[in-house]
Amino acid sequence: MPVINFGAGEPDFPTPDAIVEAAIVACRDPAMHHYTPTAGLPALRAAISAKTSRDSGFSASPDQVLVTNGAKHAVFTALTALLDPGDEVLIPSPYWTTYPEVARLVGGKPVAVSTSPATGFLATVADLEAARTERTKVLIFNSPCNPTGAVYPAALVREIGEWAAAHDLWVLCDEIYEHLVFGDVVQTSMPVVVPELADRAIIVNGVAKTYAMTGWRIGWLVGPSDVVDAATTFQSQVTSNISNISQRAALAALEGDLSAVAEMRAAFDRRRTAMTSMLNAIDGVSCVVPDGAFYCFPDVSGLLGRELAGGRPTTSAELAQQLLATVHVATVPGEAFAAPGHLRLSSAISDDDLVEGVQRIAQFAAG
Repeated sequence: MPVINFGAGEPDFPTPDAIVEAAIVACRDPAMHHYTPTAGLPALRAAISAKTSRDSGFSASPDQVLVTNGAKHAVFTALTALLDPGDEVLIPSPYWTTYPEVARLVGGKPVAVSTSPATGFLATVADLEAARTERTKVLIFNSPCNPTGAVYPAALVREIGEWAAAHDLWVLCDEIYEHLVFGDVVQTSMPVVVPELADRAIIVNGVAKTYAMTGWRIGWLVGPSDVVDAATTFQSQVTSNISNISQRAALAALEGDLSAVAEMRAAFDRRRTAMTSMLNAIDGVSCVVPDGAFYCFPDVSGLLGRELAGGRPTTSAELAQQLLATVHVATVPGEAFAAPGHLRLSSAISDDDLVEGVQRIAQFAAG
């Protein structure tokens, strides 16, 4: 029985042909065989500036852009520039596994701010204020969210941004899933609706999810010039410039249209609806319908302690192990996201495999 993998955090689509062709042309260009500016190809920085204005409404000049080795590298570089030892970083949970680890790596202290399915996994100002101390310096804000698919409505984004501005906090806005929202849901960029926060906000983004380019490793951060200058100086000693070939491919992506993401979004929309419905039909499983990204994050606490096909799991980590061993379905346990009792399932998987995989989970749960 082949393994059905719900664990992957990347689109199951190939990079569009026009982007691949741009990389092939770049390979033949001798100018791309040498070092380029640390902050990125000037044309790409200009394209990122234009794309940010076009897609989110946030205006930033090209010199406020730093091209990085993927969005994860952008998060690391930004926090390196912002944090002093002992500074606290508020991170609504469930959260992407990288956030707290990067904060620790650069000497900061991650502080989880718990959310729940009952609130749609959305943190409120009251939640954040309860966690704030005199050492709080940064809020990491991810919408649409990995792993929950939660998308913050504009009014709540504004409330949180105004609260952050009032307390002189920095906000790192991870907008990597900005184009993967469904129905009438709209992604809102915090410094756009809270202009007074613009000088203390850093936007992280990249081509990975929008253009199915996870392996090309092109991300970026957009922020105040002094932070970008410091981050660029740091990056110059760590990586020098990012791959020239990938930068030219990213330039082609940003200068092209969004037809590829429209196709992917339609598939992810169809799959999230099917997956949520099937998961909610399993006794002991409850799944909030995700509004963005390409994950479902079901509460499986109702399965814990029960006699199932693979044994009697007491944690979601044990449940994930038993699913893999017994019915060959790979998931990511909620413990990885500070949310025990949950599993993350990616809908970046073929429709047939999705149905087969969730059916296996249902059979497993039936004992």
